[in-house]
Amino acid sequence: MNKMAELSLSLWLSRSGAASRRKAADLVRDGHVSVDGVVVREPGQKVAAGSCVTLDGKVVAPKTAHCYILLNKPRGYVSTNDDPHAKLKAVDLITLPGAPRLFSAGRLDKESEGLLIFSDDGEYVAKLTHPRYQVCKRYAVEVTRRFSFAELAAMKEGIEDDGELLKALAVTPLGGKRYEFQLNEGKKREIRRLCAHFGAPVVRLQRTAQGKLTLGDLPEGKFRELSPDEVALSLVSELP
Repeated sequence: MNKMAELSLSLWLSRSGAASRRKAADLVRDGHVSVDGVVVREPGQKVAAGSCVTLDGKVVAPKTAHCYILLNKPRGYVSTNDDPHAKLKAVDLITLPGAPRLFSAGRLDKESEGLLIFSDDGEYVAKLTHPRYQVCKRYAVEVTRRFSFAELAAMKEGIEDDGELLKALAVTPLGGKRYEFQLNEGKKREIRRLCAHFGAPVVRLQRTAQGKLTLGDLPEGKFRELSPDEVALSLVSELP
């Protein structure tokens, strides 16, 4: 039997583009998914090729081809698709034939900008976002004052904030009040919280690279499809 002959139910759903891997598991547990007419609540249950899987009564099947999109997110747009109150969603800047259902691979907060990847490939999204894959992300950050050498060292050592350890892999001066931050586990608003801890609020924050994939000269608010080589580059762990 080849490796595509059976998939876990959550993987089946994510490869269909119906949901991210994590969200797919929740949908299964909540009873939204049936296999050959029987409701299944175990995300890890194996599903054989040729099975009829439905999500809320709609047939879903793994795709043989996926979309991989690089967007230069402007400020003011939210990364998540699920905020019912958001007036500006980054995903709405992406218009593709057939309107595939895309998910963001990680997030940038509303006031941040730059490189944001979207895909309908749940496995790929999981690899970009899960800490165990150690995918490094780079950010150009402008703050209200310069950091001391001791403060830069403390950011690499880590500080505790609201019960979490926040730390950067590296913080490199770019001149003036600008710095490049490198992270491989982006906790919520981590860079902003690090900078605020030292009394230097962020003025501008732009993600410039993910793995070895860079934003390049893509204009703000525009998107383009990634080549297979670029998809691979985005997954490279580039630690300092």
